[in-house]
Amino acid sequence: MNLPPQNNSGAPNVHEARVALGKRLRELRRRAGLTGMQLAESLSWPQSKVSKLETARQTPSPEDIRAWIRITDSGSQTEELLTALQTLEAQHAEWQRVLNPGLQPHQQKLSELDAKTRVFRAFEATVIPGLLQTAAYARARMAQGVILYNANNDIGEAVRARMRRQELLYREDKRFHFVITEAALRLRLSAPNVMLAQLDRLVSLSTLPNVRLGVISSSAQYVVGPWHGFWLRDNERVLIETFSAELNLVQAPEIALYSKIFEQFAAIATYGRSAREIITCVADELASEASPEGE
Repeated sequence: MNLPPQNNSGAPNVHEARVALGKRLRELRRRAGLTGMQLAESLSWPQSKVSKLETARQTPSPEDIRAWIRITDSGSQTEELLTALQTLEAQHAEWQRVLNPGLQPHQQKLSELDAKTRVFRAFEATVIPGLLQTAAYARARMAQGVILYNANNDIGEAVRARMRRQELLYREDKRFHFVITEAALRLRLSAPNVMLAQLDRLVSLSTLPNVRLGVISSSAQYVVGPWHGFWLRDNERVLIETFSAELNLVQAPEIALYSKIFEQFAAIATYGRSAREIITCVADELASEASPEGE
């Protein structure tokens, strides 16, 4: 029997934090003697927005917090509430908000995090990890952000920023352990010629002295299901990308759990020549499909 994936993404913690923030806003409104309708009218908001903020169905912006505090005459609570919001956004960064200014600023944020990280451990079940992507493959993947979230189309700048981040792979003070599934090599997420170049790039990068690249064969027996990809940065945080948000997990039990899961995946992956043989086999099959017989 197939069991559904357990919710180990930290979503309950994020929801609890959002609920707590909503309750705090409600307390300030009631303390000021205002109804939800009165507060909404004072701020020229629809009444539904007040309800959504108080019941954790919508995350407030910093501007929403400041406006709420001004109307309820709660200036002493400003720092506390903005800190709570900042913590919440760090845990659950909604793509709609993160990517609104464009894709390049997010790459810059990741670059700053890269500089602080010494050991990278990444598992991907469906895509090639960003630090291993070619420019063309990265462009195809980043187009998703523009399509899904109506993000500012700065894909060119974002791709160049990602390529600059890859200079980390050649730094002696950094260590990388990537584990990907064979399915990630086969999924048609870009044009065949783009994917062929990407596979060739993987073979090349797998020979770097500080890069360990494991590939889980499609015939491998899993103990833990590969429900989603994730990145472990040192033993300090886990980054997970969902369709709606980027989760940033920093609690010790969560980090320990994902470390354990990563080791499970790493144990069934193949490395070195065996991994390169899988990549080459996939590339040969793709090449034969892309080239009509006789050409």
